[in-house]
Amino acid sequence: MYNAAGQINKEQLVQRFAPMVKRIACHLMARLPPSVQLDDLVQNGMLGLLDAIGRFEAGVGAQFEVYAAQRIRGAMLDGLRDNDWLPRSLRRGCRRIEVAIAQLEQENGRAPTEGELAGALGMSLVEYQKMLQDARGHQLVYLEDLVGEDGEDFLARHRVEEGADPARLFEDEHLRQALAQAIAVLPEREKLMMALYYEQDLNLREIGEVMGVTESRVCQLHSQAVMRLRARLYDGAGKTRKKAGRDG
Repeated sequence: MYNAAGQINKEQLVQRFAPMVKRIACHLMARLPPSVQLDDLVQNGMLGLLDAIGRFEAGVGAQFEVYAAQRIRGAMLDGLRDNDWLPRSLRRGCRRIEVAIAQLEQENGRAPTEGELAGALGMSLVEYQKMLQDARGHQLVYLEDLVGEDGEDFLARHRVEEGADPARLFEDEHLRQALAQAIAVLPEREKLMMALYYEQDLNLREIGEVMGVTESRVCQLHSQAVMRLRARLYDGAGKTRKKAGRDG
């Protein structure tokens, strides 16, 4: 992948990793509504690949494939954000669910059931589950926003370099710990679904076969699980800020 001068051969890298762009795009499509076009994801992903090639320094930090995957995925998510494809009414509905989750967890000391959440929102269970189905993709984009306010992914910010901000590193370590704790207290079915999807890399249909439910039901469980995580992480962040204010 290097030319005679020891420089990275960009054309060869593009050819080698173009299939990875398509693979990542297909993986994301499983969590997005039909209105999102695969070609748009691939196009944005290729821009991410070119950006990764331009930024990457051999021998520093993560291996190129890992670094490039982060950049490719980030470029696809940026494209979705820019298009603002999720209706505002649905975005508000998702936020309502997250608020209800946080409130019921505080009141009951446990994760609320779907029936309890539907009741708190003043809707039937069928209506609530339809909202989860319609929210497909909302959690994909905005969970990523928890990583950093400047839009850069974790690997991009923390390749080994002089002047790295220790406070920034601590904040990201705290986020990872908080996320791990939030996943640990998910209801068992949702925890299993997350493990099958993110650790075993199964698609929604395959997860449905393992769990004995439909693909649409897996999609609902995924939406709800990520909303639980967002509710817990945002609630924890708020408590941390309040504590810091008192201590200051």
